[in-house]
Amino acid sequence: MSIPTPHITAKSGDFAKTVLMPGDPLRAKFIAENFFENAVLVNNVRGVNGYTGTYHGKRVSVMASGMGQPSIGIYSYELFNFYDVDNIIRIGSCGSFDKDLHARDIVIAMGACTNGNYASQYNLPGTFCPIADFGLAKRAAELCEREGVNYKVGNILSSDMFYDDANSGMVWTKMGVLGVEMESAALYCNAARAGKKALCICTVSDSFVYPEENTTAEERQNSFTTMMKIALELA
Repeated sequence: MSIPTPHITAKSGDFAKTVLMPGDPLRAKFIAENFFENAVLVNNVRGVNGYTGTYHGKRVSVMASGMGQPSIGIYSYELFNFYDVDNIIRIGSCGSFDKDLHARDIVIAMGACTNGNYASQYNLPGTFCPIADFGLAKRAAELCEREGVNYKVGNILSSDMFYDDANSGMVWTKMGVLGVEMESAALYCNAARAGKKALCICTVSDSFVYPEENTTAEERQNSFTTMMKIALELA
């Protein structure tokens, strides 16, 4: 396949080596408008906004992934394999299972458990464990320490279900899983297969322990700036 791809109309060289990837297209727009210098819209197929600009002199891009493993699977695959992107940093929201994590705290996903079937395509004779790039995760933790941010590093659950009839999410706490989102496992699989680097940084938007702290859609879109700044420093 050549570029443009079925889902990205950008030209060769339009993306920086590092792409920040929120789920929400409006969060991508917010980052470009509030943190980038000289932001240029390089993709808008299906309203999935992608921008490239500079942050403190460094060239960086941001593009939305949409929701779920199939969606981020498409966009991250095309960025890694057709647009010569080396690093994708997912900046998303998650629901927390952990009593020590509150709304707006940070989860650095070193590993991504999943109830999905994304890795079956590789026909491996066992179970693949999708993990982040250690160098990116280490630097993200150091930035959290420097900024005095409450955070945890560990496993996250990438679920294929938002509405779960079995209400099975909390059983993952028995295995030390910190929270749940819907994208990271596919991203980590694509990075591993392409020989590239990936990291998921999530802000706790909802808590299974402290539901009174849950955030609104507007807050998730516009106010998780600590996570955004950490990711931009990693770029």
